[in-house]
Amino acid sequence: MSKIPSTIVIESGKKDNHYWRDLLAYRELFFFLAWRDIKVRYKQTVLGISWAVIRPLLTLVVFTIVFGRIAKMPSNGIPYPLLVCAGILPWNYISTAFSEAGTSLITNSNLMTKVYFPRLIIPSSTILVSLLDFFIALILLFGIMIYYHFIPPLNIIFLPVFLIMSLLLSLGSGFWVAALNVRYRDFRYVIPFTVQLGLYISPVGFNASFIPEKYKLLYYLNPVAGIIDGFRWCLLDQPLYINGVISSLVVSIFLMIIGIRYFRKTERKFADVI
Repeated sequence: MSKIPSTIVIESGKKDNHYWRDLLAYRELFFFLAWRDIKVRYKQTVLGISWAVIRPLLTLVVFTIVFGRIAKMPSNGIPYPLLVCAGILPWNYISTAFSEAGTSLITNSNLMTKVYFPRLIIPSSTILVSLLDFFIALILLFGIMIYYHFIPPLNIIFLPVFLIMSLLLSLGSGFWVAALNVRYRDFRYVIPFTVQLGLYISPVGFNASFIPEKYKLLYYLNPVAGIIDGFRWCLLDQPLYINGVISSLVVSIFLMIIGIRYFRKTERKFADVI
């Protein structure tokens, strides 16, 4: 009499070290999802990848007119389009990565219910899509620098530091919102609202130096503010409020930690409720 084969149950590693090992083992899936999202993002659009330039360019024009020409906001001797573009650069990266990560689990619900892999791969893969837009916008900024005959300072070598801070902030908050979005579908409305609100309260179209000293520490609890200041310091040699940068770093790391912890806590239930 033949033996009945034992049932094989595929489940995520119960120990954290198994889980992180699985992340490394499934790295090809990470790159596949990222490449798929890059191809799909501008597929069947008339202008294609040109939208990666058009979006920040239109934002630049609007902000320059509203804050530079009408509101007459100070720019510390820097051409206003340069000031704005250096603020748009990190903002677009953070907002795009946050939005894409926040909705990524719902978008890939079919994949999640069919096969096991560390679900953290799905929102993490969105960083490569956002990086593509970032580097295209960076080329736009360098083009504006050439137009204004502006030479970047040596501080530019520290740009990767603030890019990593942007990554921590966008992914940390993205993990958290992605997990919440699976359980509470109301968060699909929260994500665009958060991005819109963040654009208004962050120093994208203006210089944060005009914020009164007594309110600065409170203002820099918004981690995007310190990151934008860091980008402007690297690219335009603008003054750097070091306490604001430290505040942004602490908040970004905190969001990354609680984002991963909450994601891992709720991950095993994703397939049941998605």
